[in-house]
Amino acid sequence: MIKWLLVVFYAGSIFMANWFIGHVGTQFTPDGPHVIQVWPGIYAPSGVLWVGVALVLRDMVQFFLGRSVAIAAMLVGAVLSYFVAPSLALASATAFLLSESADLIVYTPMVRRGWVVAAVFCSSTVGLIVDSIVFLTLAFGSLEFLEGQIIGKLWMTSFAAAVIWFLRRRYPKALTAPVVAQ
Repeated sequence: MIKWLLVVFYAGSIFMANWFIGHVGTQFTPDGPHVIQVWPGIYAPSGVLWVGVALVLRDMVQFFLGRSVAIAAMLVGAVLSYFVAPSLALASATAFLLSESADLIVYTPMVRRGWVVAAVFCSSTVGLIVDSIVFLTLAFGSLEFLEGQIIGKLWMTSFAAAVIWFLRRRYPKALTAPVVAQ
């Protein structure tokens, strides 16, 4: 049951990232994104809070349910995003698909070697950099918020990884028998 909740949370995190950009934070220009401060004087579109979480959840979905389930959940999240932010749908879907693919390419071989913790950290880091560059370029035609995107996603990736670590310690039987990177 918990494993399938990870799928729901993963697809939902993609949706929430796009919803936040249009609804949470400060909007400095009428057509600009809603932004939040991620470090003193450094801002990022508010969806950054959810993208860091999505990167970690993608790894967990693949770890426990396999690559095909992770890809399907990614596509569901991208489609749902269209309904909340049609103007950002292409940028968001492209960024998620490319970053999640980069994440997957780094994650899979590392997990096969048994380096699960390193795989989550390294793949999420690669994914968040790719996601930031692609999304900002396509959505806003600028890398103005790149530094903030990277910082914000690192904060949230660290938080999500800590929550998952806690869940694995607290409920070891619920999160066992991984598929391990099919």
